[in-house]
Amino acid sequence: MSTKEMLLEKIQNKTAVIGVVGLGYVGLPLAVEKAKAGYKVIGFDIQQKRCDMVNEGHNYIGDVVDEELADLVKKGMIYATTDYSRIAEVDCVAICVPTPLDKYKQPDITYVVNSTESIAKYLHKGMLVVLESTTYPGTTEEVVKPILEKTGLKCGEDFYLAFSPERVDPGNKFFKTKNTPKVVGGVTKDCTEIAATLYRNVLEGEIFTVSSPAVAEMEKILENTFRNINVALVNEMAILCERMGIDVWEVIEAAKTKPYGFMAFYPGPGLGGHCIPIDPFYLTWKAREYDYHTRLIEIAGEINDYMPEFVVEKASHILNDFKKPLNGSKVLLLGAAYKKDIDDLRESPTLKVIEHLEKRNAKVSYNDPYIPEFTHNGKHYVSVELTEETLKDADIVIITTDHSKYDYDFIVKNAKVVFDTRNATKEVLENRDKIIKL
Repeated sequence: MSTKEMLLEKIQNKTAVIGVVGLGYVGLPLAVEKAKAGYKVIGFDIQQKRCDMVNEGHNYIGDVVDEELADLVKKGMIYATTDYSRIAEVDCVAICVPTPLDKYKQPDITYVVNSTESIAKYLHKGMLVVLESTTYPGTTEEVVKPILEKTGLKCGEDFYLAFSPERVDPGNKFFKTKNTPKVVGGVTKDCTEIAATLYRNVLEGEIFTVSSPAVAEMEKILENTFRNINVALVNEMAILCERMGIDVWEVIEAAKTKPYGFMAFYPGPGLGGHCIPIDPFYLTWKAREYDYHTRLIEIAGEINDYMPEFVVEKASHILNDFKKPLNGSKVLLLGAAYKKDIDDLRESPTLKVIEHLEKRNAKVSYNDPYIPEFTHNGKHYVSVELTEETLKDADIVIITTDHSKYDYDFIVKNAKVVFDTRNATKEVLENRDKIIKL
């Protein structure tokens, strides 16, 4: 029996041991789904605290069901460790680590390189390695493959390598890791077949195979760049509508009535999360290697990056109408998470709004039912209780995240003025003269 046949048999009869490197928003849900499918899973993370929480059955990711994790741990189906030598025990391993940008908006693939080097130390024949971290086209073949082949093992013969981009939308009530379609591109046809077989045995969504890792890497960048550019378009429309005295939210609702050729995107205080504000810049960086300047992507990035500053400028104008300067005014922000009904602070535009407000000496406080406290730029922030007194005490209340838990009638009734950057107050009928929308 060939190396490929032996690995496929292990995957099909679920005797394969699965490793997941990185137990964050992508890795932990994936590890849980693989364990639920009947595979023994070993999770790897550099944070001992995360490993301890997993091994105690304590969940820290919103899209994972607490009871499911606890049950899988109790049954011995999932175990987390900081000991990367245990990669020697696994047959298939997924790399689900962060891929941030540095301060120059260039890709930082340090976590990918470090994880691959850790895997290479224990790489063995008949092993599948899948990179899931979003990155620039070429990473799998130009960075990951050479590190693994330094062991003397040959990709496509001794071990198998593929790229399958993560698709995680925190807080999405319908599409989860389990039922979201998955794209898979292997270095060779055998690599693609083996990786696709594993995902078909774990997930319910369509497994769509492509001809190479580069195609899979590029399609992920296209997904997120599409959203980035369309959000930038509607943000620019919001800025123009504000100057023209037109309600951009009404404009969007009207445009949505067209049954073809239009997809609704909405303005806001800026982009957040790991993917949309970051991934397009991976492509702009890679494009320079081919002597191409991705103008549209970079302009979209500039518009979206400007939105937190625009929010603060408009807040200043609102306060000015009340004969108050922004300097010294009490500003209450509602929502710290980058999107509604989650506890994810990554790249949240609220953080940039806070920075701009504090540069202008505003007295900033915030409330978020999902994020009781956080530290940013060395300063610690604690969520204030959302009471009648808190609202009345603020000179301006800015809705930066439209959490469903908020009682917007209560908020508008008690606030002096509400600057709504998310159209969260659209159903509020009374005191609408207090509401100013983006």
